[in-house]
Amino acid sequence: MLMKFIICVALCSSLCTNVLAQRFLTDDSNAAALPDAPTPQLVNIASIEVAEIPSSQQAGKQAATPDERRGQAEKEISAQEKQRMLGVIPNFNTVMSGEAAPIDAREKFHLFFRSSIDPFQFVGTGLVALIEQAQDSYPEYGQGFAGYSKRYGSSFADTFDGNFWGNAVLPSLLHQDPRYYRLGHGGFKKRLWYVVISPVRCKGDNGRWEVGYSNIGGNFIGGTISNLYYPAEDRGVVLTVQRALVVTAEGAIGSFAVEFYPDVAEWYRRRHERKGGTAKP
Repeated sequence: MLMKFIICVALCSSLCTNVLAQRFLTDDSNAAALPDAPTPQLVNIASIEVAEIPSSQQAGKQAATPDERRGQAEKEISAQEKQRMLGVIPNFNTVMSGEAAPIDAREKFHLFFRSSIDPFQFVGTGLVALIEQAQDSYPEYGQGFAGYSKRYGSSFADTFDGNFWGNAVLPSLLHQDPRYYRLGHGGFKKRLWYVVISPVRCKGDNGRWEVGYSNIGGNFIGGTISNLYYPAEDRGVVLTVQRALVVTAEGAIGSFAVEFYPDVAEWYRRRHERKGGTAKP
C-alpha cells in the first residue's frame, strides 16, 4: 500500500511539479493568466472551513424534462470518456467545465465500469504488481508467476472495490456525484486548497457541495474487504484504516494532476509555438 502511494506521488510529481514551478512561481505573466477570484464565502462542512467557489451559472442545471436531462448527461459523459492525460491515462470522472447535468445511478455505474475495464487500468496494475514483486512486498505471496498473480489480483481488487463502492454504489444511494469538478481558475493557492479537500467534498445530485461521504465510505469499505485476500500479517483494524487513509491521499494526488494537467499542456503548447516561431502576438 505504501508503495502504491509512493508510485502515485512520483508519477504526479514528474508530470506537474517542474512545469508548475516555472508557470506559477517564476512566470511574471501568471497573474494575468490566473487572476485571483473575489474573496470566497466560507461554509462549514464537517468542521472543515471550505471556500465556496463562485460560479457564473448554476452548476448541474437540470433540463426541462427528465428525458432532456438524461440526454444532456449522456452527451457530457460521452465527451468525458474521450478525456485522457498524455493521450493514454483515462480521465473519465472529471468535469472539465466545472458544470454538468446531474447523473443518475445507471450513469454512475456506467462511468465506474468504463473506468475499471480501461486497458490502462490493467497496465497500471501490472506495473504496481511488478514493483511489489521486485521488492518482495507481501512475502507470503512468494515469488514466480504465482506470487505475481496474487499481487496483481490484490492490487486490482483494491482499485475495483474502492471504485465500486465509492464511485457507484454509495453515490447512487446517497445521491452524490462521484466526478471531480475541475476549478480551472483563480490563484495557485486557492486551486491547491480546492484539490486538497476534494477527497472529502463532492457535489450532490442537487448541485450543492456536500461532505464526500461516498468517497470516504468507499475507501473504508474497500479497505475492509481487502482483509479477505491479503496475508494474515497484513490484516486488522489498524491496517484497514491505514489503507483507507492512503487511498484518500492518493485521491488528492490524482485530483492535483487532473486540476493542473490542462495548464501544463497549454504551457508546453505555447512554448512549442514560441520555439517554432508560430506563436500569435
